[in-house]
Amino acid sequence: MHTGRRRERARTPPPHGGWQRLAAALVLLGAGSMPALAQLGLPSMPGPQLPGFEPPFGVDRQLERVERHAQAARDLPSVAARRLKMRTLARTHRDRLELNRAGELMVRDEVLAIAPDAELIARARQAGFVVLRERTLPDLDIAVVVLQPPAGMRTEEALERLRALDPNARLDFNHIYLDAGASDGASPVDTDAAPGAVQDGGKAVASGRVGLIDGGIDTGASLLRQARIRTWGCGGRPVASPHGTAVASLLVGQTAGFAAAASGMTLYAADVYCDAATGGAVETIAEAFAWLASQRVAVINVSLVGPPNRLLAQVVDRLMARGHVVVAAVGNDGPAAPPLYPAAYPGVVGVTAVDGRRRVLPEAGRGPHVSFAAPGADLVAASADGYTVVRGTSYAAPVVAGLLAARAGEPASDGARQALSALVATATDLGSPGRDPIFGHGLVGERLRLDPDRLDHLPRRQ
Repeated sequence: MHTGRRRERARTPPPHGGWQRLAAALVLLGAGSMPALAQLGLPSMPGPQLPGFEPPFGVDRQLERVERHAQAARDLPSVAARRLKMRTLARTHRDRLELNRAGELMVRDEVLAIAPDAELIARARQAGFVVLRERTLPDLDIAVVVLQPPAGMRTEEALERLRALDPNARLDFNHIYLDAGASDGASPVDTDAAPGAVQDGGKAVASGRVGLIDGGIDTGASLLRQARIRTWGCGGRPVASPHGTAVASLLVGQTAGFAAAASGMTLYAADVYCDAATGGAVETIAEAFAWLASQRVAVINVSLVGPPNRLLAQVVDRLMARGHVVVAAVGNDGPAAPPLYPAAYPGVVGVTAVDGRRRVLPEAGRGPHVSFAAPGADLVAASADGYTVVRGTSYAAPVVAGLLAARAGEPASDGARQALSALVATATDLGSPGRDPIFGHGLVGERLRLDPDRLDHLPRRQ
């Protein structure tokens, strides 16, 4: 039931153990695709706790809903599509990519060592490992060494061998992260949907910066021609992608009849795919975060999903400690699936998606990491030759990121708290009263949903 209430203050978190039981239920219900969190020994990354972002209360009321939809979630086309894409990539690029026992896609024959000591590297060399790359992420002060195992040693075996050399070392795979959305035809326009207006709050933002980590952007797309965009990645070679273009338009796009959440702001966009076999590798994502930190971009949108990873966790934690806000899509693996990252890291603003009738998408992830809901279906975004209708949590995340960027200034903890608190105050409470694991604090940016009739001067991609 949609109450339409405006929430003005945070509520008391649940008694100890309530949320843990819900998290356990989510994992058990999605056991077929559980990430290897325990295998990787990922430590808890607390991150800064922001006002109004405590775990939701009323957990017991949510368990029944999660359980009721569990079986349907396992058969969602979006889940099957992501798994199929991972298998296809692993087969197509078998010399560079592989799936581990947990079903996670990763770069073959590469292990990441985060801030390793000299003794570990020396012992690794003695064991036959080769140092492929060494770098320090600027502005984050994180050292990363990429190690190649000896010939004939599997990547998983290599990780285990390095752990045996130093049980305290921070080691992980070079995981691959995929986008969390679909476009064109995936979401037919709902004729009963509430019509969208052109700008939340009535006017475009005049200045400021907002960040994006995604695929490349077609800056010649109609909705992006007026946007100010600075890019990173691919050696300066533009490699446009439909997903990156669509997400960018929901951040800073503008044309007659359309203005996105952060129109008028400068978009700092990092392409982490570049049409490469290892596109979306966590090593590249970490470098993109470091670039955005160096450019002092306060709010960063990541519409990508994947497993927990030690390097990603440390990068995100370091960014948040320095006053940046990371906004991420919760993914489309369904309500019974384990959480996806980076959205599920503490302190990250996880975003779910609703359709034109304020119904949460059945494929959207759920859990304590859901902070807000935003339009993510029956939604118009840019394509290379006009516009397209998109669906997925990928497209809800930039709506939230844009609204936060309009409220934030330079990276600063106080500014981040104020921007988040201000957005919470505007949220329309949906579902159970208060924050819940389905809608988070509630729906924001609803007026940014655009009726396609407003863009009848542009072609729709078929």
